[in-house]
Amino acid sequence: MVYIGEYAELRIDRFTSVGAYLEDDEGFEVLLPNKYLTDDMEENQNVKVFIYNDSEDRPVATTETPKIELNDFAFLKVKAVSNFGAFLDWGLEKDLLVPFKEQTAKMVEDGVYLVTLYRDEQTNRLVASARINRFLEDEVIDLEQGDEVDLFIGEVTDLGRKVIVNNIYNGLIFKDRLVRPLKNGERTKGYIEFIRQDGKLDISLVPIGLEKFDEFTEQVLTYIKENDGSISITDKSSPDLIRAELGMSKKSFKKAVGNLYKNKIVKLNKDSIDLV
Repeated sequence: MVYIGEYAELRIDRFTSVGAYLEDDEGFEVLLPNKYLTDDMEENQNVKVFIYNDSEDRPVATTETPKIELNDFAFLKVKAVSNFGAFLDWGLEKDLLVPFKEQTAKMVEDGVYLVTLYRDEQTNRLVASARINRFLEDEVIDLEQGDEVDLFIGEVTDLGRKVIVNNIYNGLIFKDRLVRPLKNGERTKGYIEFIRQDGKLDISLVPIGLEKFDEFTEQVLTYIKENDGSISITDKSSPDLIRAELGMSKKSFKKAVGNLYKNKIVKLNKDSIDLV
């Protein structure tokens, strides 16, 4: 039972002059300071909080939402640099430290860097690290070509876009596979195109076999997935409706749907288009 760097749903045990003390069923206790209390909170009520260390390295709870959680990744901005390292804005009152030894290059104030959040086992403190590869696996044991995966979009390189796959693997989307613009820190779906011997993964943004599709085809496929696999827009729909919903012409829409149909990705009904 260790909550530092994680969310926890805890019960309000009692209120004091400094805030409310929260507990779990195993006796763990943590303070939720007054600044986070609301008028509708009462004893024995369960509240969802994030646990981190205060300025004296004591566990403390907050109802604020951090920009990064334990073992996760995010692009964060440097607020200040000191003799200890760089301090990042991660959305909480106490800034997040990146020690010099955890920097790949010297961080500068106002710079934005990709980091991961980990817990120092010796001190139980939360620390950020820019040495991302140290926290990623180099042996792929649970993925196969064609599998759908979760992607965290990383930096641009000469070859394409770095990505973190399922939060544990290194991946790359090559330039010729970038069918749409991507943003640093964006989370999206992708597909395993190739698993390299060094454990790195080649990633496609569209299902394997659909690489020849243009951006409109991928956009329609994404739209159908986001609508639980079925849409009421068809080739009989008005051009204005198609443009309002999908941002493309009716001609582009019909071509995209035709591509998906030929590849047996969707089935066409009288009043809907559904994923197979």
